Amino acid sequence: MKILVCISHVPDTTSKINFVNNDTEFDTNGVQYVINPNDEFGLTKAVLLKEQQGAHVTVVNVGGTDAEATLRKALAIGADEAIRVNATAIDGLQVAKELENVVKQGGYDLIIAGTESIDYNGGMVPGMLAGLLGCNFVNACIGLEVAGSSATTIREIDGGKETASVAFPLVIAGKKGLVEEKDLRIPNMRGIMTARTKVLQIVEPVATSAATKSVKFEKPAAKSAVKLVSADNLDELVNLLHNEAKVI
Repeated sequence: MKILVCISHVPDTTSKINFVNNDTEFDTNGVQYVINPNDEFGLTKAVLLKEQQGAHVTVVNVGGTDAEATLRKALAIGADEAIRVNATAIDGLQVAKELENVVKQGGYDLIIAGTESIDYNGGMVPGMLAGLLGCNFVNACIGLEVAGSSATTIREIDGGKETASVAFPLVIAGKKGLVEEKDLRIPNMRGIMTARTKVLQIVEPVATSAATKSVKFEKPAAKSAVKLVSADNLDELVNLLHNEAKVI
């Protein structure tokens, strides 16, 4: 079985976010990057399938040379090889088309992506990729077991969960729950050293253009100061909630 895991190279959640050029571009100065958390769950599941069933695991990213450190980390965690599509990721459709080309060239049985990335939170790429490939798709996947040429999946739905048997080729959009948090892998020294010798292939992009463009970014408004009201002054509390906060 051949598995492709889509990896997003995203800012660490502890990074301070700023914008430049009149708030039209993200300021990358001083920002630490990590594997997108939803993708990390998917990568761990793929590595477990490799250990249990002998699957071959490839990771892929659409991005610049700065993403190679993140791909090397994925290799250290247990992926067999990596692919970097040498293109700046601009929007979901463009990324999906680049990934479509990689999938068709590689003939993968299972494609695992995160439900969304924590940078732009578009949540579009997995569904678009499945549509372009014309293959089965399971969104919000929190359970995956593979047997032969099909998989049993569990996905979140409104008010509960749905279990389905799905044939390959298959795209899943995984999230927290696909594996337990305690099972997430931390690269050890052996993995880091081994990752240096694994193949990281650079692929030139296909002729695709973005359908959208970010015009301007705006940070959330700063939190207002907290007002403390004495426990003995309920009238003032009610007045503030009614006339200022307007929640009652």
